[in-house]
Amino acid sequence: MLKHLLGSIFKTGSLTMLLPGGKSETYGSGEPHVIARLHDRRAVAELLLDSDLKLGELYMDGRFTVENGDIDDFLELVLANIGDEQATGVRHLSRLFRSVTRGIRQFNPIRRAKRNVAHHYDLSAKLYDTFLDADRQYSCAYFARGDETLDEAQAAKKRHIAAKLQLARPGLRILDIGCGWGGLALDLARDAGAQVLGITLSEEQIAMARQRTEKERLTDRCRFELADYRALSGMYDRIVSVGMFEHVGVPQYPVFFNKVRDLLADDGVMLLHTIGRAQYGPGISNPWITKYIFPGGYTPTLSEVLPAIEKSGLVVTDIEVLRQHYAKTLRFWQQRFRAHWQEVAQLYDERFCRMWNFYLTVMEIAMRREGLAIFQIQLTKNIDTLPITRDYMVDVEREMAEAGLKATLPESHAA
Repeated sequence: MLKHLLGSIFKTGSLTMLLPGGKSETYGSGEPHVIARLHDRRAVAELLLDSDLKLGELYMDGRFTVENGDIDDFLELVLANIGDEQATGVRHLSRLFRSVTRGIRQFNPIRRAKRNVAHHYDLSAKLYDTFLDADRQYSCAYFARGDETLDEAQAAKKRHIAAKLQLARPGLRILDIGCGWGGLALDLARDAGAQVLGITLSEEQIAMARQRTEKERLTDRCRFELADYRALSGMYDRIVSVGMFEHVGVPQYPVFFNKVRDLLADDGVMLLHTIGRAQYGPGISNPWITKYIFPGGYTPTLSEVLPAIEKSGLVVTDIEVLRQHYAKTLRFWQQRFRAHWQEVAQLYDERFCRMWNFYLTVMEIAMRREGLAIFQIQLTKNIDTLPITRDYMVDVEREMAEAGLKATLPESHAA
């Protein structure tokens, strides 16, 4: 059965699998050549029954190891050969079941949403210190040249987003949905002279964001609340959401965009930044990722997002697809995490380290191999709110970079 599962996959490169009892099987031929080991017979059965879930679990538990190189060599080889190949046998049935039931898993009422957020974002602050940039930007960076440091690319990401918000005057009321540890919101308050509200469902994030606000003496311009977007009221000139939409779930898309419409001023602008599927159409979330990393998470296609936007009455004024930027970001995170492996092991344990390493590695390779990208979607209520060409985005972003500001307005426009 293992030979049937793996034998037809490898058209480029080869895999030698060391099996319990001293046997081995080689699949494919040539380079790259990876040698991996399944340490017990039960591991073989588990991999056969549900490889999408069990591969990560076996690696976490030390029951699947890569004997030459690391897990990224194995995943690179497998994903390079699988591509969009259709699953067969038991794997096909598992995926079919997950596809039929995906709406149930994506059902995301407020209480469940908070629990899902806590699972990932309420981990130790020291963990995120090991691999994020100094501003704790936990989303795709922006590599305009390609040779930026992680901190430079994350600052460039914030400028890129701010330019699309068209922060044309001080005093704008801005809502940051899913504000993380507050970096973007603080930049908008400080550099653009805006009045900013950042919301998150993470207790750890809100505590640090408030500490940063006090430290930077921006409490008169920037505040943070532990709140779900569905519970908000009021009116905002600008709304931004970065790396939060992946947690919303398809059944809640109409609710999300209807709420954005209600919160956005008539001449307002919204910028949505999310991971998306740029190939192969709507799919299902990887079961290992949803079990261990992002419960309730889903990566959407534009074909799933745009109908909800259109029905809400919002106008799509710009869409940009950032390709490979997240792969580069994840590579930075992976390298930094591995350099601090022992520190994380002291915080948690070796199993947690292998789990986090698998997560960062599989995401980085998936970004390059499985048609994933970043969508930045700009929205307004009225079609004539913004200039009719994109020149203003480029001009303002360039001015910000030349002025050396962290995120927002050129000096001549700042408060």
